[in-house]
Amino acid sequence: MMTSSEIRKKFLDFFVSKGHTIVPSAPIVVKNDPTLKFTNAGMNQFKDYFLGNKKPPHARVADTQKCLRVSGKHNDLEEVGVDTYHHTMFEMLGNWSFGDPSDPSAGYFKKEAIAWSWELLTSVYGIPVDRMYVTVFEGDPSSGLPADTEAGDEWRKWIAAERVLMGSKKDNFWEMGDTGPCGPCTEIHVDCRSDAERAAKDGAGLVNNDHPQVIEIWNNVFIQFNRLKDGSLQPLPAKHVDTGMGFERLVRVLQGKHSNYDTDLFTGTIGVVENIVRKQYTAGDTKPDIAFRVIADHIRAISFTIADGQLPSNTEAGYVIRRILRRAVRYYYSYLDYKQPLLFRLVPVLAEQFSGVFPELQQQAEFIGRVVKEEEEAFLRTLEKGLRRIDEIMKNPPNLTISSEGKPTVYNKTIPGNVAFELFDTYGFPVDLTRLIAAENGMVVDEPGFEAELQQQKTRSRAATAIDTGDWVVLVDNPLTEFVGYEMLETNTLIVKYRKIKAKGKESWQIVLEATPFYAESGGQVGDTGTLIHGGESIPVLDTKKENDLIVHFTDRLPSDPSAPMIARVDREKRKATEVHHSATHLLHAALRKVLGTHVTQKGSLVNDGQLRFDFSHFAKMTAEELASVETLVNEKIRENIPVIVRWMPKEEALRSGAMALFGEKYGDTVRVVSIDPSYSVELCGGTHVGATGELGYFRIRHEGAVAAGVRRIEAVGGKAAEMFVGEQLAELHAVRELLKNPADLTRAAEHLTSENADLKKKLEKAEARELDSLRQRLLQKVQPVGGVSFLGAIVEVPGADALKKLGFDLKPGLTALSGAPPYLVVLAANIDGKAAVVVLLDEQLAAARNLQAPAIIKEYVAPLIKGGGGGQKTLATAGGQDASKLQEVIERVRGLLG
Repeated sequence: MMTSSEIRKKFLDFFVSKGHTIVPSAPIVVKNDPTLKFTNAGMNQFKDYFLGNKKPPHARVADTQKCLRVSGKHNDLEEVGVDTYHHTMFEMLGNWSFGDPSDPSAGYFKKEAIAWSWELLTSVYGIPVDRMYVTVFEGDPSSGLPADTEAGDEWRKWIAAERVLMGSKKDNFWEMGDTGPCGPCTEIHVDCRSDAERAAKDGAGLVNNDHPQVIEIWNNVFIQFNRLKDGSLQPLPAKHVDTGMGFERLVRVLQGKHSNYDTDLFTGTIGVVENIVRKQYTAGDTKPDIAFRVIADHIRAISFTIADGQLPSNTEAGYVIRRILRRAVRYYYSYLDYKQPLLFRLVPVLAEQFSGVFPELQQQAEFIGRVVKEEEEAFLRTLEKGLRRIDEIMKNPPNLTISSEGKPTVYNKTIPGNVAFELFDTYGFPVDLTRLIAAENGMVVDEPGFEAELQQQKTRSRAATAIDTGDWVVLVDNPLTEFVGYEMLETNTLIVKYRKIKAKGKESWQIVLEATPFYAESGGQVGDTGTLIHGGESIPVLDTKKENDLIVHFTDRLPSDPSAPMIARVDREKRKATEVHHSATHLLHAALRKVLGTHVTQKGSLVNDGQLRFDFSHFAKMTAEELASVETLVNEKIRENIPVIVRWMPKEEALRSGAMALFGEKYGDTVRVVSIDPSYSVELCGGTHVGATGELGYFRIRHEGAVAAGVRRIEAVGGKAAEMFVGEQLAELHAVRELLKNPADLTRAAEHLTSENADLKKKLEKAEARELDSLRQRLLQKVQPVGGVSFLGAIVEVPGADALKKLGFDLKPGLTALSGAPPYLVVLAANIDGKAAVVVLLDEQLAAARNLQAPAIIKEYVAPLIKGGGGGQKTLATAGGQDASKLQEVIERVRGLLG
């Protein structure tokens, strides 16, 4: 049986024999593409070639690409672990041909792609012919698309005609998006059923019908059209081949398994999990078995994305990773009964497994493990809180209401959709976990209500980010766009194409220039701003970004004559200040590695004209001495006025010379190397820099702190920004000195003032405590019997809401000490700086006897009167509101509950 490593190698070796260049996988985390957060297909890194924005360096390439599919169109997350073939992170084996009308023989199209697919699968891998089916596009008259008879004819040269099946537009016509390159595709399917099952039922009817054992393994896309915004199709001048073969499915077929998880890609990880949780994986459909599969899959997605620079967070791509990690935690917590961090222990296993193909895991294993462990620990704490919250819900159902007679009533045992959504959104509970816990307590979940809340959130999110993008208006065909901003900040140029965009009701324009001095946002450096000038007309350039490798200029209007020659001029002062901070970032990075150690690597950065922000791997807060050492070292390098040397060289040569490359960045065959003293700082970098370090003038660290597990952040300034920062600090120091009457020893004076303030605060707290104690004694004298209950209602004067809550809590001992110890109900109200504050207190005896709950009383009777809200525990709840004029009415309403 071939191992997965051997299978991968045979694929790459085969296409080398067919004249392909093997290229490295692009990072799984996507940058400079507004349409994607993660690489979700092998073709992503080649989009610019398909779009005609960039000329490919090789006509034929092949690779194995790290991919992630969890959101948007390719949302497989909820299927992962439940079935045997969906994954979050997966490898996509692929081969490509980039057509060139000027040299058609360099590439290939349907004939060669189909023949080589067949040769590899049958002659190299040995898949039996009688287990394979292929699909080709049947055509779609409604879209004006003919059937792909060429692909069908080519297949019939290799496989029986009855095994060539016609497929719909849904399955056999590939599109990059709503617009852009597209074309028919042909899929290869393998029937993995037993001989008896195949004899009983022909596999042709099971193709593309979600049968778990009749699966697609390879898709050959023939890109030959471009779809415009109006839906029409234009033939492409150059035709391309884009193929993708799911590596996990291929390994499953070749290793004779019925599940991807039974292959050597996953069995090692599952075995380690078995040892940790002391339970056995039986490859079934039970919740524990699903948990094993979820863990084995999700740790791959988590580890590879962190290695490529995406840390878990609460926003954008980071939130996707956090969701994946938390889903895995929920599964081992709930179904494997394991209550402590587990995933981080799998990182070394994964790193070793992929060391020969994706070495970035091995190189960062310790860092990845620490980040994962801290994330697990944080969510396990949140999970405990969520379980306590759901316990509250069971004891105090949200649909609790109080009748007009004052009697609490529960109309049904349904958890409303908005509450299930709160558990999902705030505590990370999937609805199936809430459903399980509800069932154990004799309740059900309003799932349509939950779905409605979820859909509302998605709609709000889409509305906030929705961009309506028009088609490009092309003024210059096949332009050679060029960035000239390393050498000049102003140039004569032409607009080669433009388009209108609409976002949040505002129209703006995106412009592509033939030659541009504007640096597009990338590598942490912000995009340039400036102007486009034609005659007396000046168009502000508001930002510059990359769309893949295309430099796009953002403006609020279009020149009156877009086809006219114009001058592109960068804001010189802003660019210079930005360059100061970019060069300072390199000096800072090197200084951190010298002071803290070589484990320090860049994890993110922001460079603009006002400051620099640098995120780096380190697991402890920097001491004052360490910060001072870093600052001193950077300023020493500035005073040395070291030339900043920039060279272009082959990537492998640059790496051999010791240049630092950043994990998660995509580099070409030729790279730009920025050197500030070869023995101090040498990095691969595409940003703009000063000519010599002396131009920085001065460097100052403003702040250091944590931003994520194992990641610290430094904010710093250089040049004029540093001068302004120091001036502000000195002015602030001068103001403090004047406030303290210009003492000879400022530090000692501040210490004395702090000590004196602490003493006064203690005295004030003691005085307030005495006053509250006196008030408590007076209030206990006002307790009245109402319907067999000790009732206390009063408007009091207290310094704040916390004091009011403490007063209510401190009344408990006195109330329980009353003669006969009757049940009690207390409502205290206060006007605090013109706003209402209320506390409701009752004992367990009254809560049980009359089914009263303090939060329900607040919600039904108090909050509407004071125009506010609140909540709390079953026997103690608080509220705040804008209207303090009805506090007496609040007391009367609560008293009325007792009859």
